[in-house]
Amino acid sequence: MQKPNIVYILADDLGYGDLSCYGATTIQTPNLDQLAKEGMRFTDAHAPSAVCTPTRYSVLTGRYCFRSRLKEGVLWGHSEPLIETDRLTVPSFLKSRGYMTTCIGKWHLGLGWGKDGDEIDYSLPIENGPIDLGFDYYFGITASLDMPPYCFIENNRTVGIPTIEKEPKDFSQKGRKGLMTPGWKDEKVNKTLTEKAVSYIGNHVKNRPDQAFYMYFPLTGPHTPWSPATEFKNKSGIGPRGDMILELDWTVGRIVETLKEKGIWENTLLIFTSDNGPHPKTEEVTVHGHKPAGDLRGQKADIWDGGHRIPFIASWPEKIEPESVSNELICLTDLLGTCAALFNEELPEDSGEDTLNMLPALTGGRSLRNAVVHHSISGMFAIRSGKWKLIQGKGSGGFGFQKRDTQIIGLPTQGVWETDHSPGQLYNMSEDETENRNVYLEHPDIVRELSAELIEIINWGGKVSMEKE
Repeated sequence: MQKPNIVYILADDLGYGDLSCYGATTIQTPNLDQLAKEGMRFTDAHAPSAVCTPTRYSVLTGRYCFRSRLKEGVLWGHSEPLIETDRLTVPSFLKSRGYMTTCIGKWHLGLGWGKDGDEIDYSLPIENGPIDLGFDYYFGITASLDMPPYCFIENNRTVGIPTIEKEPKDFSQKGRKGLMTPGWKDEKVNKTLTEKAVSYIGNHVKNRPDQAFYMYFPLTGPHTPWSPATEFKNKSGIGPRGDMILELDWTVGRIVETLKEKGIWENTLLIFTSDNGPHPKTEEVTVHGHKPAGDLRGQKADIWDGGHRIPFIASWPEKIEPESVSNELICLTDLLGTCAALFNEELPEDSGEDTLNMLPALTGGRSLRNAVVHHSISGMFAIRSGKWKLIQGKGSGGFGFQKRDTQIIGLPTQGVWETDHSPGQLYNMSEDETENRNVYLEHPDIVRELSAELIEIINWGGKVSMEKE
């Protein structure tokens, strides 16, 4: 069987309730709705972390990021590389099996900037970046769109030299102070990346029609700065972040359209998902009634499900039943294990410690995964095993508020926590999906069992501990 092309689209800060196919009523996302109709929509998919750098590390390596040097928080635009160049990654694995590999979009995993003394010299080549980790081609930005330097990177060099100081007046709209290339416009970045991706697909089909390709396409929205392209401004009715969701939906539509036009749709595994939960603009909820995390508790950075349960839509016409919905538990660490399964191979023991094969779940069967480890921005751990979720700590571990009287998000169960006498939190997710009733003190046996399971995964890797018997 010819191996499928793989297109992996990763949104940035898109919440479980941000798409109309996931229940949003104040905003419509027709292209993603159509993708869900043509494929499978998952209701219990999780990012391994509630923030972006750790999730991106896990997607590419099949490892939880707490195994790296990054134990909490995220990297910045000038941070050192997080992934070692000798580590097996999704692109290096697929490249060695004959795939062409490309990454177009937000990197956020650190780069080896060339330096003149202690100062970065943007004219020098970049080391230990995407093309050193298995990608044949890279075009994108160094980190989040609100982090300098504000410039595009192609392969191992900047496109132009950042020389102009960008001094934002409003952080939520324009990001952090730093250097940008002449003519840089935040609102043009997504369209540029989309055009690059569309062009890459077309050129690949034309020049290498018999070779499969893997495209990792991490988008920049709807993360801040909320700067939608002109044609999407004020179109969502819920504010600039909503406008960026419409633009994101358009991007997905363009990719799907291109795959169909080039005749490769039937044998392409396309996955659309998000790196973590939403970081919404308050007015979305308080004024417009939008629920970015749906009915889930919490938001980006939080250990509650609103921080890490994310949309996940997969299409592969040759294998995935259209208009299907799966309630199986899956995690974004599982791309590497799935790629290995396409070749009926086992991964080396020193790689992909936490990755499993998703193919059974994608084709309508049971997931091989019984447990997922969650991680908040502050490094708080949780484990979901079966119907139970154990959080090792109090509160959100992230951006969530600690008392209901300080809540500003506008939903009675979102992003808040009331003090009780429990040292941790335990929720029965089959009965309490919104994590409102902490039963930690009522089930000491479950707490002990899950604590032991979490320790085993942390110490020994998750392949054995997380896989169902």
